[in-house]
Amino acid sequence: MSAIDDLAYRFDADRPHLRAVAFHLLGSAADADDVVQSAWLKASRADPGAVENLTGWFTTITAREALDQLRARNRRAEHPLGEPSDWERTSTAATAPADDDVLLTDAVSRALVVVLDRLSPTQRVAFVLHDVFGLPFETIGDLLDRSPAAAKKLASRARQRLRADPVAESPRSRKHLQIVEAFLAASRGGDITALLQLLAPDVVRRVDRILVPHDVPGEIHGAQQVAEETRQFAHRAKAGVVLLIDGVPGIAIAPRGQLQAVLRIGIGDDQRIHSIDIVGDPDRLRTAVLTVPAAALRNSTVGRGSNDTVRTLERDGR
Repeated sequence: MSAIDDLAYRFDADRPHLRAVAFHLLGSAADADDVVQSAWLKASRADPGAVENLTGWFTTITAREALDQLRARNRRAEHPLGEPSDWERTSTAATAPADDDVLLTDAVSRALVVVLDRLSPTQRVAFVLHDVFGLPFETIGDLLDRSPAAAKKLASRARQRLRADPVAESPRSRKHLQIVEAFLAASRGGDITALLQLLAPDVVRRVDRILVPHDVPGEIHGAQQVAEETRQFAHRAKAGVVLLIDGVPGIAIAPRGQLQAVLRIGIGDDQRIHSIDIVGDPDRLRTAVLTVPAAALRNSTVGRGSNDTVRTLERDGR
């Protein structure tokens, strides 16, 4: 076997890992595939020489290609999949393609892809490579042309923006999180019985007019009406992830990781849902603070699934 054949064999063995890295950095399976292919072209033209850790080398090349794309995307101020013009187009894109489902390994991975888009390119790279995939800050610093300490600080700042403070969690907020998770599950399954158990009799659903056609009312009242409408749009719920929205449990509708709307869920003292406000106005979405619940991180197998990774997410730096 020639040297290039051996290198190609090793690269193909690492391809699933490299696609996962590129996907978490870019939020698009198609973009991830393009980046991995570009990384192979770079690797095949280089001389690995005495490289001992080929996987680490491949990962660094892939991350550098993804970083270049993130920076170019920021300069163009564009999203990976374009901007749907209204809520109806969410329905056609609500189910992620099979490749995305493979890369989005669990609910926390899905949530991370949504909130990572709020970070700068360097923060996103530092966080993903260290907290999700376990690369040392020395390697990340070299990639970003920063010192290890600066790379560590970037990851710390990203962590502060991404995850909720576990100290601030209360039994009430954890209970509300469970209710929102149950509502999303019932919405996905179109389970009217479960929805009616979760909704207060006088529940109100409001929606930004930008999201719906003129024949859809901006506001509807009553558990039965809200449950029936929710069942009609179960396909949209498949693109939903549970996040904290301005510190309160809610749902982000983000097909393929692209935020299109958030559902602010109002829960009463009776532990039932009294209001659902569906927000799609770009200005309101831009100012909403989205974080991943700390409890979800504790119970998740993010990235490589190591306990060290989850612990890292729950503290401010290492």
